[in-house]
Amino acid sequence: MNEQDGQDEQDGRGRQERADAVDREMAARLLPGPVLRALGRWWEVNASVYADGTPGAHTIRYTPSRWAQITPWPEALAPTSAGGDAAVSRAEVVSAVADALRREAFREAMVATYVWGKGKRGTPGGSGPATLHKILAFDGLDSALATAVTALREHGAPQAYAALQGQVPGLGPAFFTKFLYFTGIALPPVDGVRPLILDRVLSRRLRSMAATVGRESGHDVDGSVASWVWSDGNWSPHRYQVYLSFMHAACGQLAAGDIWPSGAAPDLLECALFTTSWETSG
Repeated sequence: MNEQDGQDEQDGRGRQERADAVDREMAARLLPGPVLRALGRWWEVNASVYADGTPGAHTIRYTPSRWAQITPWPEALAPTSAGGDAAVSRAEVVSAVADALRREAFREAMVATYVWGKGKRGTPGGSGPATLHKILAFDGLDSALATAVTALREHGAPQAYAALQGQVPGLGPAFFTKFLYFTGIALPPVDGVRPLILDRVLSRRLRSMAATVGRESGHDVDGSVASWVWSDGNWSPHRYQVYLSFMHAACGQLAAGDIWPSGAAPDLLECALFTTSWETSG
């Protein structure tokens, strides 16, 4: 399948074939040396924080009062009437989402994941509260979220991704994968691999690796294919499936070495890739 629509069919087919070839090379090579070394350094610094092998302790700070217009507001978050900043961890968001899903309060689950995702970037006139307010005003939101949760339960993460893509105005993959990620942990074990967050930062990390593999293998000498498939947004369900497969395989690669905790969850790798870089630290 083509990564995007609206391109010349013949050119798109050739480009997709090159993308598939780069994907196969990445799946065979997994994480290169500079990335492994960067991740090893990251773990040395963060081992005590994530001693259980998960990023559950990963905490963001947010300003509750900036979200005063948002309802429903999860009880796990600080009241919007509170002054100053507050903090919420991934583990606390999982608990909030699990509670909301038990009540089929899908909007409340969405709010918890969205506020965690925005953190301090959620300014009154910015893309945080203003965009979330528009998302919550969409009449089809409950149906879209419920359909995605059902797809995740019954079919798996890529199908849940496809069920949400383009369905809710203002809700793009960078934030609906956060909803899927936390839902995937809150639910009983789902079919296949659990969802992971995919946003612009993580896509750029994969783009960097793909560009190197493409250049070395000859499948993408100029990096144009890597830039196409690992763009800054609007990834296809196929690309999300490629991402999940790569991340879970890379997690196994790390577990086989001595720089990473054995049995670590794949989302620990996602957290590490988001917060570290290797471009200048090879």
